[in-house]
Amino acid sequence: MEHQRITEHGPTRRTVLATIAVGSAGALAGCLGGGRDGPAAISLDGSEQCDNCGMRIGMHPGPVGEAFYGDDAPPSLPDGREDGIAWFCSSTCTYNYLLENEERGHESQTAYATDYSSVEYELRDDGGTTVISAHLDAAAFANLHDLTFVANSDVEGAMGKSLIGFTSEGDAEAFAAEHGGELLTHDDVTREVLSGLGM
Repeated sequence: MEHQRITEHGPTRRTVLATIAVGSAGALAGCLGGGRDGPAAISLDGSEQCDNCGMRIGMHPGPVGEAFYGDDAPPSLPDGREDGIAWFCSSTCTYNYLLENEERGHESQTAYATDYSSVEYELRDDGGTTVISAHLDAAAFANLHDLTFVANSDVEGAMGKSLIGFTSEGDAEAFAAEHGGELLTHDDVTREVLSGLGM
């Protein structure tokens, strides 16, 4: 089914972010660095295993991610992995891995996640849970800094509650209006936020 844009929506992004900022005061440890400089996103073929949890990426719905570490690859990555790339079955695994390795002194050059503004996504019922389609082509990825995420919606991904990203803030607002959730940017994602997703 083609996703639809909704013109009526709930709280503005500014209101949601202000509320989160107040609730997160003093709890900003674990904010991510990283940037935009690094290799371009690459397509995944689905056979890869998530470097955070070990699940096979192509077997699950929802947003996926990848991060490039170059010569500063975390020791957990296999030797010889080109560009020190790590790949992930979900956006929550992406952020958990990035945060954990940044705390250990390994900062990614750049990282990407699925951009649902760039694809015709589908929602489907999976045993009573609404899940969103996965998209593994390089063209479906956007830099984490360019995404507005919908967190805690009633739509799930590979690891349950998810961070569903859109390069269009309007698309994110429309999705949240229809499916619930809060709007976040890359800089808002902390350990506390991930913990609130049950991750």
